[in-house]
Amino acid sequence: MSKKRKALGKGLSALISEDLNKADDNNIVEIDLNLIEPNPNQPRKTFDNEKIQELADSIKEHGLIQPVIVKKVEDNYQLIAGERRWRACIELGMDKISAIVRDLDNKSQTEIALIENIQREDLNPIDEGVAYELLIERYDLTQEELSQIVGKSRVYVTNILRLLKLSDRVKEKIKTGEISQGHGKILVGLSENRQYQLLNRIVKEKLSVRELEKIVKNLKNEPAKSKKIPVKEPYILNLEEELQSALNTDIKIKNKGKKKKIEIFFSDDDQLENIYKILINNPNK
Repeated sequence: MSKKRKALGKGLSALISEDLNKADDNNIVEIDLNLIEPNPNQPRKTFDNEKIQELADSIKEHGLIQPVIVKKVEDNYQLIAGERRWRACIELGMDKISAIVRDLDNKSQTEIALIENIQREDLNPIDEGVAYELLIERYDLTQEELSQIVGKSRVYVTNILRLLKLSDRVKEKIKTGEISQGHGKILVGLSENRQYQLLNRIVKEKLSVRELEKIVKNLKNEPAKSKKIPVKEPYILNLEEELQSALNTDIKIKNKGKKKKIEIFFSDDDQLENIYKILINNPNK
């Protein structure tokens, strides 16, 4: 197991070297947008086109206030942080973007991308859960330690991570905002088929979290369907009655399946001996 890096109480920035986040105005360069490619390990998988457009409008009016961070990859560059800004500049049809070039390995690159995204309020719950999971695995953290680092309650972190157990279809709906984190929390633990059924109802009927909670509660409280007791044929029932009368005990005849049998019940040794004498037709023995 890798050695745990202690950073409790210091926030996310303590997980990586401070100089990685330090901006140096002398290192800011203008790079052609077409020379930059996105980070394949970007924790954020979903980008809201409307939010990108809002950011583009802001950049158009005020300019790009914060440069993106990139690293050199052969003749091109790869984004480390600032993919939303990069996308917004492309939306504006800009030719170049302000960038800070860092010489980072893949591990540090992923760390900065994780931290940048977690610190943003608009990260969807599923991508946030993926980011938390990566931090836990990478730094061998407990959920309690992670909660202190990201400044969230332990319950919040646990609930976010539990969402990753949902079916892919449900997670996708949470990503797009069609259903809420609260809906997902209630669906966790249900079978995949049940999740799909309820997902369709949430979207179609616009169910609130409270309404969904009541539906799931009722489903869980439904009595289990009783097994159908096979109906015995009349002649079998008649034979059981005659044997019970003859042997003075309960008799069960099972005439279904490959193994047919007669069950004779007795309560003590005396009754067993009496049944034995009757069966061998020698009551005086």
